[in-house]
Amino acid sequence: MAKKTKKAKAKSKPAAKKPPRKAAKAAAKPAAKKASAKPVAKKANGNGAYPKPSSKPFGMDGKALQGVRILDFTHVQSGPTCTQLLAWFGADVIKVERPGVGDITRGQLVDVKGADSLYFTMLNHNKRSITIDSKHPQGKRVLDELIRKCDVLVENFAPGALDRMGLTWEHIHKLNPRMIVASVKGFGPGPYEDCKVYENVAQCTGGSASTTGFRDGPPLVTGAQIGDSGTGLHLALGIVTALYQRTRTGRGQKVLCAMQDGVLNLARVKLRDQQRLKHGPLTEYSQYGEGIPFGDATPRAGNDSGGGQPGRILKCKGAPEDPNAYIYFITQAPVWGEICDVIGEPTWKTDPEFATPKARLPKLNQIFARIEEWTMTKTKFEAMEILNKFDIPCGPILSMKELAEDQSLRKTGTVVEVDHPVRGKYLSVGNPIKLSDSISEVKRSPLLGEHTDEILSSVLGFKASEIAEIKNSGALSAPEKKEKAA
Repeated sequence: MAKKTKKAKAKSKPAAKKPPRKAAKAAAKPAAKKASAKPVAKKANGNGAYPKPSSKPFGMDGKALQGVRILDFTHVQSGPTCTQLLAWFGADVIKVERPGVGDITRGQLVDVKGADSLYFTMLNHNKRSITIDSKHPQGKRVLDELIRKCDVLVENFAPGALDRMGLTWEHIHKLNPRMIVASVKGFGPGPYEDCKVYENVAQCTGGSASTTGFRDGPPLVTGAQIGDSGTGLHLALGIVTALYQRTRTGRGQKVLCAMQDGVLNLARVKLRDQQRLKHGPLTEYSQYGEGIPFGDATPRAGNDSGGGQPGRILKCKGAPEDPNAYIYFITQAPVWGEICDVIGEPTWKTDPEFATPKARLPKLNQIFARIEEWTMTKTKFEAMEILNKFDIPCGPILSMKELAEDQSLRKTGTVVEVDHPVRGKYLSVGNPIKLSDSISEVKRSPLLGEHTDEILSSVLGFKASEIAEIKNSGALSAPEKKEKAA
């Protein structure tokens, strides 16, 4: 009976209330985690795990930037350098050009009548060209669609030009919050930000010209396009970095490269020397050995080495009649003994006047004059062959003709031959950056507006009737020239 009573009492208890649904879920979570305890994949970024390594052979699984689409508003050199590099890495670069005119460099320094200039062709490989009148309503419609479909917009217009086209940051990001807007400008924010800048101006304002040339001569600009192409290279890195950050944040951003900043970055060793001046003379500069006092700014140093090891350009056999019969020679301390043996001055190895780097600094002119006596008995290639046996740093002065004919550069793709439908075959520089799993190929530059129909249909998805409507509106072609009255 006692059992029965206990059972009856248990039955008479009120049923326990069920916990609210949210609380039940929360309580169940730890248990669920325990039950399905599986190793979690290590995340590469905020949005996902590392992909499974490709089973395809290296170089056969697409290019590094495949799937990235660039809206290219660039012209002349700095911007096209950037977008061409991205195109070489596999990005789909759509170059927007003015109908009937295109990039101004198509018609600059023309060497083959009726063909785009080498200036244009060598900066616009692997791109597609579409012509759009950005002021026409239908042209604006096309541009807006392109903004929606692209990942990056690149421009190197004069300051404020993009805004005047109606393509403000706000407008672009309303259409496509993931869009990266990358710009080349002459100067960053400051008193000169509205100034227009070209290559040589950038070299001058970035500190390169003031430190290039000989002490008793005027400032010089260098033949390397460090203002334009140098800034384009910096911008390309900025774009790739922003694309990588976007995989984590999901949003685009502005990327700015000022030409002044780019040149200064490339001339940083001279900024280093500016600070060293406060602590005494720059002993590796020739003027130190000549007893000439230093001023308050980094001086021009001719062909002195920019590093701590003294270097100089010296004549070889054939100079000065051959303007490029020269070699750059560095008197590196660890191989000083070998240098002395090669030039026939073995006593210099132990002579206290020459034996140590510090002792040699006041005598650099004398030392290089003696080395030049030896180099003038050899061609630059003979000298290089001998010096390399002893690990003596040197390099022949190679002309553009010699570089164009260098077969090793052809094999690596640094110099390429490209076939163009109008100008025929021409030489160009290939991709200077080599990736083992992203093989670059150099395709010819586009003819003006060559891919307009292709882009309207395959990229933007316009129907044939819509394409006809846009074309008939005149948004994609140059206005007809009015005949002058007789």
